[in-house]
Amino acid sequence: MGLRRIRRHLQKERQSAIRRFRKQKRLNLLAPSGRHQFIIVLDHLKPFFNIGKIFRSADAFGAAEVHLIATDFFDPAPAKGSFKWVPAKFHADFATCYAELVARQYTLYVMEASHGEDLAAANLPKKSAFIFGNEEFGPQINKELYPNIKSLKIHQVGKVESLNVSVAASIVMYEYNRQHGSGF
Repeated sequence: MGLRRIRRHLQKERQSAIRRFRKQKRLNLLAPSGRHQFIIVLDHLKPFFNIGKIFRSADAFGAAEVHLIATDFFDPAPAKGSFKWVPAKFHADFATCYAELVARQYTLYVMEASHGEDLAAANLPKKSAFIFGNEEFGPQINKELYPNIKSLKIHQVGKVESLNVSVAASIVMYEYNRQHGSGF
């Protein structure tokens, strides 16, 4: 397969993903809030990798909403239909997302790979919002502008520097459910 053919194939895949996204985004407008009050915030994630998987976990763990920052579209196929069951809110930048969540009295946590309070030791309030950063660069927020955002980390014992963002999000959602009762 030549380079030109590969590019054409990738362009077709992108266009198909955009069509799927537009169709399912219309259905998402009717999505009811999940069973719990926690919110997932996805800060500048790549559109073809983890967003759909995080929606699937958000559905499974009863997230109230998923907020997406600087994301025009994503491939909903990995969500396996969950995009229509978890409300999505799109923000051009973090400041608008932050203002909305603070106005709604949420406690915000940014997930960090190497520092912050250990997730297992944290006492998570019912109205928690968890911020997950870009797969390659991490969170894009300037913590100096938002001093009330708390840092959390997931304790790890291996040599790997960080977890995949969809895996980390699932662990956080599980811990929230463990603390706030979900029938597990």
